[in-house]
Amino acid sequence: MAVPLPPPSSLSAAPFPGVVARLRAAGCVFAEDEARLLLAAAATPAALDGLVERRAGGLPLEHVLGWAEFRGLRMAVDPGVFVPRRRTEFLVERAALLARPGTVVVDLCCGSGALGAALATVCEGIELHAADIDPAAVRCARRNVAAAGGGTVHEGDLYAPLPAALRGRVGLLLANVPYVPTEEMGLLPPEARVHEARVALDGGADGLDVLRRVTAGARDWLAPGGHLLFETSTRQTARAVAVVTADGLTPRVYRSEELYATVVTATRPALSVGDGSIGG
Repeated sequence: MAVPLPPPSSLSAAPFPGVVARLRAAGCVFAEDEARLLLAAAATPAALDGLVERRAGGLPLEHVLGWAEFRGLRMAVDPGVFVPRRRTEFLVERAALLARPGTVVVDLCCGSGALGAALATVCEGIELHAADIDPAAVRCARRNVAAAGGGTVHEGDLYAPLPAALRGRVGLLLANVPYVPTEEMGLLPPEARVHEARVALDGGADGLDVLRRVTAGARDWLAPGGHLLFETSTRQTARAVAVVTADGLTPRVYRSEELYATVVTATRPALSVGDGSIGG
């Protein structure tokens, strides 16, 4: 697991073998690592029993703990909120190469706000906005963005809640849109299918419905030379590239073999030949 081991809790190590056994019986692959995290989170034996019961019952570990590890940070994740995936760290890595002080960054479909918050911790001086349609996700995002140094989190559908003053000024548009085809939703692990909001997973018939809506408005919101970054699957890459190209953006595809991640960077053409910097 990517989650670093926490400091010891006030509980003794005595319950550890029993917790591991319960988690293994429930099918938890990383039972020993999870047991350490649960022991660290519990102040009393009764609290530990409750945590283990919830995890053994199928609740995602991150929802049991109330946080998820993302780029070495603890992001608040309440029950029902999409858990940021480790592969999505690659999107933040690509964004960090493009951000500059003063860059306007919008984290669209922000979920817990992990992308924008993580970027803010490594790129000082950005102007961060985030938006999501799910009220529970917005509540988490506000906590995470505040902990990362601040920004504004808006509640609403895609661009609708963003301030009009951002139009044409966005240097980086991060959009971790849902891209699971509807007919494949039933193939997802129960932890995602049952315990995460469907709106954060279901990308429509071919998985690209939300992406189409994002790219259709991207040119209006991006500054000249600004970039839209989004994650997709390997088999959807060619169609995703065609979508952004049709909307007047110039795509480049990046892959991380380590994280099994594919990120597309789609750039709004600059008004004139310049030094290659993005709009801020």
